[in-house]
Amino acid sequence: MKRKMIWFLGAVIAILSAILLYMQWNNAKLMVEKRKEHFDESVLRSLDQASHELERNETFRYLQAVARSHGQELDTIAQYEPPMADEHLRDTDNQIVFQPQLVAGRSQLPNLSMRSRPSANQMPLSFLESVKNAYIYEKGVLDEVIYTILYNASESDLQDRVDANMLDGYLTEALKRNGISIPFHFRVINAYGDEVFRCADYDSIGSDYAYAQTLFRNDPASKMGIVQVHFPTMDEYIWGVAKTMTPIMVFTFLLLIVFCYTIWQLARQKKVSEMKNDFINNMTHEFKTPLASISLAAQMLSDNSVTKSEKMYENLAGVINNETRRLRFQVEKVLQMSLFDHDNIRLKSEELDANNMLESVVKTFSLRIKQNGGVVETCIDADNPFVYGDEMHLTNVFFNLMDNAVKYAKPDEDLHLRICTENVGGNLQITIQDNGIGIQKGDLSHIFERFYRVHTGNQHNVKGFGLGLAYVHTIITLHHGKIKVESEYGQGTTFIITLPNVKN
Repeated sequence: MKRKMIWFLGAVIAILSAILLYMQWNNAKLMVEKRKEHFDESVLRSLDQASHELERNETFRYLQAVARSHGQELDTIAQYEPPMADEHLRDTDNQIVFQPQLVAGRSQLPNLSMRSRPSANQMPLSFLESVKNAYIYEKGVLDEVIYTILYNASESDLQDRVDANMLDGYLTEALKRNGISIPFHFRVINAYGDEVFRCADYDSIGSDYAYAQTLFRNDPASKMGIVQVHFPTMDEYIWGVAKTMTPIMVFTFLLLIVFCYTIWQLARQKKVSEMKNDFINNMTHEFKTPLASISLAAQMLSDNSVTKSEKMYENLAGVINNETRRLRFQVEKVLQMSLFDHDNIRLKSEELDANNMLESVVKTFSLRIKQNGGVVETCIDADNPFVYGDEMHLTNVFFNLMDNAVKYAKPDEDLHLRICTENVGGNLQITIQDNGIGIQKGDLSHIFERFYRVHTGNQHNVKGFGLGLAYVHTIITLHHGKIKVESEYGQGTTFIITLPNVKN
């Protein structure tokens, strides 16, 4: 499967998983909104019921006081029993007697007295009119009594009219009846916003989101009281409905992460596989050339038909020796990276003068660069060039970087190589800069990976296995240093190595 297809499938499944997560989140959000609406309705209904209970209690207490002032018992006043017609037969002439009565400050429906019980069709219109007038009179008297109660009560102070414990009980009972049993705090304020009293365990946290209900709604506006109730654990209660969705959402999210990681690993393995194939192709080419030269030299030595002079023997021996050394160098480079995989590398660290090492490497490379028309510029003048490390490996690092500068020089422009050392913040900084073809931005983050080479198609004008910079990065890291690269395509490349000085 191609890498593009892997990424395409990964993107499709990731999008579908994201949509699934979004739908689950919306579902949970909808459940929370519904529960919040139900909670608001229940609380407001409970507050209204508690307010009615408080008003009824105040009316009851006022009527009790009136009954006591008339020497009556509370039961006689509070209970209303409609008179029965057969219990009030008073007139012997079969005539209806209408007599409204006021008992202990409250009127009752009139007593109806008759000798016999006529049917509804036999009742005269005057009787029905009398009953209607009696009901209107009764209602008017009751309304006047209630108005008097409320008016007289509104003249009292709010703290005298509302008992905190009683209001707490009413609120608790009303909330329970409406299915709410979580803790709540309340306070009572007057029409001007001044606090009258609060519950004993009142906590102001969350009071900004309190529910409010007017007390004694028939009072004048300036006399009204307001009860404010807030629930400290309201958010937990409302969001508790989403707990059933939480495990599903977490599981889906984890599944999405695992899947994305799997896709990333597949793409990475695919990339590594491609790089290894490229490595094998390069290795085949690198080994094929010296082997062909050795084979040709061996054939010439074994061919008796060819006249061989002393000089020819020397040339053929030199070819075999050089190509064998080249093969051994390539094999050792591969084996070195294999050692790093198994953490078998051992550094022979000692105190080194980096300036002297670089000057030695520059001398070796100068001839090669000058033969190609290039120039080497040096500013190797660090005041403290001493580092602690392995001389062989650090020398290989400098050789690799300079060799890359030669390999990737512009074909139509002379190579200009600049090598400098300086001390920066207690460290030794080594800069190797060239004016070669540069590196594209897409390749910069991968150049230190093993087997990675900038793609050049099937051409092998630039030889190598893609191991050189990986080797450089590994050696610098083992020396507790850092290496970074700055490059602009078509303008050149700069490698900056930072190594700790001996004292650090």
